[in-house]
Amino acid sequence: MASTTQTILNPGKASSADHIRRELRVLDVYRVFQALVYVVLSLSSLAFTWMPLRDPVVARSTALVYLLFALIVLARDLRGSRTLIANTASCLSVDVIVAFLAAVTIPAAHTGIAAMLVINVGAAALLLSPRLGTLFAALATLAMITQALLVGDDVGHALVEAGLFGVAYFATAALCYALGSQMRASEALAEQRGSDLANLAQVNDLIIRRMKTGVLLVDDANRIHQINESAWMLVGNPGIEQRDLGTVAPELSRRLYHWRTTHEHDTSAVALAEGAPEVIPRFTRLSAHDDSFALIFLDDTSLVSQRAEQLTLTTLGRLSASIAHEIRNPLAAIRYSAQLLAESDKIPASDQRMIEIINNHCGRVNEIIENILQLSRRERSRPESLDLNNWAVRFVDEYKEANDIGQDSLRPLLYPRPVEALADPQHLQQVVWNLVQNGLRYGRLPDEPARVMVVARLASDNGPPLLEVIDRGPGIPPKVAAQIFEPFFTTHQYGTGLGLYLAKQMCDANQASLEYVPVAGGGSCFRITLTAPGRSPMGLEA
Repeated sequence: MASTTQTILNPGKASSADHIRRELRVLDVYRVFQALVYVVLSLSSLAFTWMPLRDPVVARSTALVYLLFALIVLARDLRGSRTLIANTASCLSVDVIVAFLAAVTIPAAHTGIAAMLVINVGAAALLLSPRLGTLFAALATLAMITQALLVGDDVGHALVEAGLFGVAYFATAALCYALGSQMRASEALAEQRGSDLANLAQVNDLIIRRMKTGVLLVDDANRIHQINESAWMLVGNPGIEQRDLGTVAPELSRRLYHWRTTHEHDTSAVALAEGAPEVIPRFTRLSAHDDSFALIFLDDTSLVSQRAEQLTLTTLGRLSASIAHEIRNPLAAIRYSAQLLAESDKIPASDQRMIEIINNHCGRVNEIIENILQLSRRERSRPESLDLNNWAVRFVDEYKEANDIGQDSLRPLLYPRPVEALADPQHLQQVVWNLVQNGLRYGRLPDEPARVMVVARLASDNGPPLLEVIDRGPGIPPKVAAQIFEPFFTTHQYGTGLGLYLAKQMCDANQASLEYVPVAGGGSCFRITLTAPGRSPMGLEA
C-alpha cells in the first residue's frame, strides 16, 4: 500500500507538494508542445517538401496518439490528481519512445527531435531519484544511437552525433540533479524557517493573550487592532465588534491622545470600567520610526500590590528566622537555669509553681521557634508515587509506636482498591502527624476518649486521591474555621497557631490542597486533595 501512495520525492529530500506539482505541470505543458511539433512535422506541407516521411502512417499515428496522451496527462494534472513516481516514470518512458519513433520516421528532423529530448531527460533528473535520472539519460542515448544505426546514410557521422547527444543527456541529468538538490535544500530550509516563525508567532500570541498585564494595539485612527484577555477584562469586556478606543475606554483614549501630543505619561491609577480594578496605563510606539501604531500596557495595581506584599512577606520570613536564632540561645539559658532552681531543696512550694510556669512557657516559645525555623528552611518537595492505603496503615502503626494514646482510638479506613497519589512522603508524614495530633488533643467530647480515623479514598471513580483525618469531637465553629489556616491563630492557651499554617504550606508545595470540612452529626474532617500520578494538578491528563 505504501508504494502506491509515494509521491515524487528524491530520497532523503524534503520538498513541498506545491513545488512538485508546479514542476510537473511545466513538464506536462512541454509534452503537449512536443506533440504539437510532431503533428506539424508529420501532417503539414513540410512533410511533402522539405522533410519527407520515411513511414507516413507510423509518423502521423504516433504524433496524434502522443498528442492525445499529452492532453490527457495535462488534464489529470490540472484536476489535481495525485501523481506518483511510477506514473511519472511511465510518462517519461513514453516521451523517449515517441522521440525515437519520430526521429526514425522523420529522418530530416532527427537532430531537432534529439535536442528537444534534453528537456525530458533534465526533468527526469530533477523530479526522480539519481538512479532513475541516469537511467533515462542512458535510454535516450541508446534511442539516438539506435536511430543512427537504422536511418543514417553516413553511419560514422550519425554515431558521432548520437554520442554527442548522449554526452549532452548525461551532462544535463547531472546538472539538473545538482540544481534540484540545491533547490530542494533551499526549499526545505525555507519551509523549516517558515514553520519555526509560525510556531514562534503562535507562542508569542499565546504569551501575550495569557499575560496578566493588559496589552492593546491601537492605530492612529484610535481603532483597536489587537487586545489580550487581561486588557479585555480591564476595559469592561466590550463586544467583539467594538473597536473604537474612544467608545470602549474614553479615559484611556484621552490619555493616549495626551501621550501622543506631549509624549508624557499620566501615572495616576484609574479604573477603566465599572467593577474593574484600577490600572496604570503605559504607552509606547510599535516601531521607533512609526507613529501609526501604539502599544498600550495596562498594569493592574492589585497585582503590583500583591508582588510588593510577597516581597514583604519574604523579607519578614528571613527576619523572623534570624530573630528566632537569636532568641534560641538566651531561651536555652533561661530554661537551664529554671531546671537548676527546680533541683534545689531550698525552694518553697510556691516558688516551685513559678519555676513550672517558666518551664512551660519556655517550651512553648521553643516550639514557636522550631516552627519558624522549619518554615524558613523548608526544602523543595520531592514527590513520589504512593499507595495511600498502605501509607495510611504504616502511618497509624508508626504513630502508635511513638505516642501512647491510652484509651483514645486511632485507626485507618481503607479504599477497596489501590489509591495512587503523588506526594513527598516526608512532607505528607509531617502534615498528617500534625492533623492527627490535633484530632487526638482537641477532637474529643467531654469525658469521652478521642476517636480519629485516617481515611484513604478517591473523590470519585476517576477523581483525585484524598487523604482525610476525621475525628468525632465537637467540630469547629464556622467563624473559627475561616481563620484556622492563618499564622499564629489559635484558640488554645498553649497553642502556637503555626501547625495548620505549616501543614497548608507543605500541601501547597506538593501541589495539593488542605481544607476543613464539617462532619454531619458532629466532628471535624481535614481533607488533603492530592495529585494522581500521570495527571496535572488540575486533574487533566499530563
